[in-house]
Amino acid sequence: MLRFCCTSRLLSFISLLLPITISHWSAAQDKPYFVTYSQDLEEPGNLEIETKSAFGKPNEGNHYGALAGEFEYGATAWWTTELYLDGQSTANESTIPTGERWENRFRMLMREHAVNPVLYVEFENITSADKNMLEVVGHDGQADLAGPNADTRQDRLHEGELKLILSSNVRDWNISENFIAEKNLGHDPWEFGYAVAASRPLSTAYRECVFCLQKVTAGVEAYGGLGNTWELTMRDTSHYVAPVFGWYFPKQTRLTFSPAFGMTGSSLDRVFRVGFAVEIPQFAHLIFGGGR
Repeated sequence: MLRFCCTSRLLSFISLLLPITISHWSAAQDKPYFVTYSQDLEEPGNLEIETKSAFGKPNEGNHYGALAGEFEYGATAWWTTELYLDGQSTANESTIPTGERWENRFRMLMREHAVNPVLYVEFENITSADKNMLEVVGHDGQADLAGPNADTRQDRLHEGELKLILSSNVRDWNISENFIAEKNLGHDPWEFGYAVAASRPLSTAYRECVFCLQKVTAGVEAYGGLGNTWELTMRDTSHYVAPVFGWYFPKQTRLTFSPAFGMTGSSLDRVFRVGFAVEIPQFAHLIFGGGR
């Protein structure tokens, strides 16, 4: 029986870390978005461990569940770097790892402005079996998620991805827009996409509690493909609208949930996403006993 290598290693790592770090957790700054990025970066020296799951079914394929395990580190106040380990399990087929991603985000302006730009650069070493849908670009659609694992796992992709992240905090609201350009480092054209989102806490009153409105953030995000350099169009592209919910637990761990609804014939009808994040302050000091 095939094992879910990425997931088992991730869970083993988390199970080792949690007992020694539970008293050191602090607030995670990320908004409850699954595809859209805001201007928030990880605090310098902090490590955030997060899992993002996606569950769906293409019309001509089997039910699947995909998992992205993320390790996000605040290298400096203006640079956050992140490693993804991806995998998926498809009903009636197999459970397989699907690759790795190395992401970097660079904040261009350190002070808060009306619009805060962030540059995103990512290298992907994945296979066509990847089903995490961390972005939707070009003409991505159901057909890309329906192929049998035995075939798609053989097709390895080396891709570069750029994003321009624009994000604003307006009173209690965060409003973020992402413009995406992705390129297979072989011979394929540039592919384009977008993601936009808005969210706010349900209450801004402060008190220590678990089941109260100020611990819940709600909003909506939308994302989809915009064709490529050969055909810049919205025809035969996938688009989704997704309510998002984030619940911040005591000691500031975060649970997120989002049901996404496909808006075009190329889209999946529904995609259900669940995320869980834990932040470890001053990770390097905690593990190695050194300072920054």
